[in-house]
Amino acid sequence: MAETKNGYRAIAKWLIASPSKVRPVADLVRMRPYAEAIAILDNMPHKGARLIRKVVVSAASNALNQNRKLDEDMLYVKELRIDEGPRMRRVWFRARGRADMLMKRMCHISCTIDEIGKKTEANRGK
Repeated sequence: MAETKNGYRAIAKWLIASPSKVRPVADLVRMRPYAEAIAILDNMPHKGARLIRKVVVSAASNALNQNRKLDEDMLYVKELRIDEGPRMRRVWFRARGRADMLMKRMCHISCTIDEIGKKTEANRGK
């Protein structure tokens, strides 16, 4: 059986950023052409935009390295997932001998980039 390729991937794990803060940024970039996605992420002031940009650029570099016939204009962001990672718990000492837990949340970002031509072929089948 011939195995079909599902795009080119890149994953960044253990990033100290709350997934709930990174997901709205990812929603703006999902299913966009690569050049447009990078332009959006470059002009956003959020920390999550910088983290997502690194992963998207890495996935595009993987695509261009594995398939020399591709160009940046032929790529789009097929899938962009922001998964929750473990939480670092820190004790935060307060007044009167009390303590609070400070939760430092982590996230895992995974990106899949594919060719634009395959995007239209996939939509025709549905």
